[in-house]
Amino acid sequence: MNIVGDSEHFKQPYDNDDDYISKTSFKKESEDAQQMGRKLALLSKSQLVKMELYESLHDAVMATKTIKPNTEAYRRQIQFIGKLMRNEDLEQLQHKLDNVLNKNNNEAAKIQIFEKLRDKLLAEGDAEIQSLLEQHPQLDRQKLRQLVRASTKELAKGPESKSAKELFKYLRAEIEDQ
Repeated sequence: MNIVGDSEHFKQPYDNDDDYISKTSFKKESEDAQQMGRKLALLSKSQLVKMELYESLHDAVMATKTIKPNTEAYRRQIQFIGKLMRNEDLEQLQHKLDNVLNKNNNEAAKIQIFEKLRDKLLAEGDAEIQSLLEQHPQLDRQKLRQLVRASTKELAKGPESKSAKELFKYLRAEIEDQ
């Protein structure tokens, strides 16, 4: 027997098995699933509903919300969620998670845009109203002027303004629908 040239002698039993997953790969996949479980545990109830998780995973994530973080029980619950997610497509779950989180970021960005627009209207008055009407002809000039005038008066008296909120809602409803 030629030991140097005999490569069959050094082969492992799993070398010909295409389904074999190394222990390291398995641990990495388990850790990825647990990390995804931690992200799911941080979502609100409404965000979890949007994720459309199957019932047992949804229930496990909801149970995590009742456990104090940084405890052994929390760690075990996250491990359990990771175990439930072994049969799930993690890429698809990550895509759903990104969509749910991104919607909130887009919503916050839209709110900021309309707040800045309202503040600019309050600061610059009629000139900005004219500029806004050129960009968005569907807006009602008279209503805009009334809301801006009322908001300016109310803001002069105190920091809260019911008219400023109405102006924000009006801008958002009329411009966002386009």
